[in-house]
Amino acid sequence: MKREYELSSRREFFSQAAGTMAILSAIAMQRAQGDAAQTKNSFAYDVSHLQRTDPKLISHEEVARWKAPHAEARRLAVGPDGAIHVCSGNYVTALNTEGQPAKAIALSEPPRCAVIAADGNAFIGVRDHLEVFDAKGNRIATWDSAGAKSWFTGIALAENDVFVADAGQRVILRYDRSGKLAGRLGERDPERNIPGFIVPSPFFSVVLARDGVLRVNNPGRHRMERYTTDGDFAGAWGKTSMGITGFCGCCNPISFALLPDGKYVTAEKGLPRVKIYDERGEFESVVAGAETFAENAKACGPSDCTAGGLDVAVDSQGRIYILDLVTGTIRVMQRKT
Repeated sequence: MKREYELSSRREFFSQAAGTMAILSAIAMQRAQGDAAQTKNSFAYDVSHLQRTDPKLISHEEVARWKAPHAEARRLAVGPDGAIHVCSGNYVTALNTEGQPAKAIALSEPPRCAVIAADGNAFIGVRDHLEVFDAKGNRIATWDSAGAKSWFTGIALAENDVFVADAGQRVILRYDRSGKLAGRLGERDPERNIPGFIVPSPFFSVVLARDGVLRVNNPGRHRMERYTTDGDFAGAWGKTSMGITGFCGCCNPISFALLPDGKYVTAEKGLPRVKIYDERGEFESVVAGAETFAENAKACGPSDCTAGGLDVAVDSQGRIYILDLVTGTIRVMQRKT
């Protein structure tokens, strides 16, 4: 990720120290427990035992592996026809069932997120604004910039609205379909019981579930949250833990998707792993553990974890696609029979 985001993020992140003290204390305790387990160096922070997953917990198997069509792959999106779209380089590329490029939309700057509408129109987020293309790849609209601090990282479509996860401003922006900004969701508001988003690095997603309620990851708080489309806080789940059932590090989960039955597929960095939780947030299984992403794990150190990461997407058949941001590979995962 670009250095300017990291510097901006860190300044604002540490300004929220009071809100994150509990999280940092929990992480410190977990590190102390890891230190105590070391025999050669009592100050070493070793998470190697967490990089091995109990095979009994693994519910999926890899059935295909593709290479992203361009360098610096960032995000995945599934089209209405089931095609996988990859944001990489300065392109959003649709892949066929064999993982080969079928068509691509070229942009003047790197795409950071995308969503494909039912009519085939593509809403693509670059750093501070959206660009809209028709099903043939022709640009039909360029929306206004959301501001110098904006860093778009996720998009969700409703019938009349477009919701954008802005990691730079730590907020969900609500637009109408013409591109007019209609509201801001998730800003801290104690009177409305809205905790506010903590987003130390540019990993922030939003999904509109079938029940009409938005799902948003709040990585600095180690949890998933729900919001109505009008911005009311509707609940949360998740806990800080280095164990397999929780989320650890500075900021996890970094991305997620919803299975057809409403269950969550979450992705983490630091300990790069993909897991499934039910609709209530109860841990169910592991799709792929940290041992699957060895190079990705090396990219994220204990003192600085702005590199590395995974993205996930789900198709209508329940297949799970995992993008490794370090190696640029896409793994196609299917539930074991």
